[in-house]
Amino acid sequence: MISRLTRKNFRDNLSSYAFLIPWLVGFFALTLYPMFYSLFLSFTKYNIRQPAEWIGLRNYLVMFTGSDVLPRDTRFTNSLAVTFRFVFISVPLKLLFALAIAMLMNKKLKLIGVYRTFYYIPTLLGGSVAIAVLWRRLFAGDGLLNLILSGVFGLENLPSWISNPQYALYTLILLAVWQFGSPMIIFLAGLQQIPREYYEASAVDGAGPVRQFFTITLPGLSPIIFFNFVMQMISAFQSFTQAFIVSGGTGGPLDSTMFYSLYLYIKGFGFSEMGYAAAMAWVLLIIIGALTALAFRFSGMLVSYGSGE
Repeated sequence: MISRLTRKNFRDNLSSYAFLIPWLVGFFALTLYPMFYSLFLSFTKYNIRQPAEWIGLRNYLVMFTGSDVLPRDTRFTNSLAVTFRFVFISVPLKLLFALAIAMLMNKKLKLIGVYRTFYYIPTLLGGSVAIAVLWRRLFAGDGLLNLILSGVFGLENLPSWISNPQYALYTLILLAVWQFGSPMIIFLAGLQQIPREYYEASAVDGAGPVRQFFTITLPGLSPIIFFNFVMQMISAFQSFTQAFIVSGGTGGPLDSTMFYSLYLYIKGFGFSEMGYAAAMAWVLLIIIGALTALAFRFSGMLVSYGSGE
């Protein structure tokens, strides 16, 4: 009896299984298999032209301590430092800027929909190669920024911001902050979910805009802030296009814009060290996973879901 019911349920759900097949094929063939194969490659010396040679933990040892064959990879350590600096400066600045613009866009103004569209455009364009090329020209020695600073403010002997190791990374941070549209839209949706009655009641009690912001807006937005922080942090760790275009694919000057993903690309496709690049990819996965887990671990102290949690 049970067997007949099982076969009947299978026949009834056969169409559902058929629709799942393309997704399952894509998941196993294009996601799961490449992931585990890259894990295998991370323990090998592989350059595409020759079969993979098993070398155990050598790739990982070279990254952090050096091995009996190769010294420690100092460029790897530098790429980590540059990437961490980029992430922990650009992400908070982007979220602050996005929240400020979202609060402005939450006003009842004429043509507010048009304003919101204009403010979102940088996010649509910011990740493109064209904008990265434009950014490179903007901050060049003879770029628009220096023309404005010299012409309007009379400043002289201005550096080429993009070619100076002291400033090059900060031009990329500025580009990342300029792409604030995505978190802004999410913040705007969160602001519109906070009941207006809270603000009206607090105003009756004498609370001003600053106190309302810290006692109503921030607690009400805390889940949205946490979500935006995690998503932007993950995205920032994987930044590649801007650094590749602006630095000409070298991570210069003096490796000051050598993002982790850019160095991974250089090792894999520039030097054909695919095994080492695969090991770098797994280290990045572990770093992102650990920081995300850490964020969730401490989110309970800062995030309020309005239900006592």
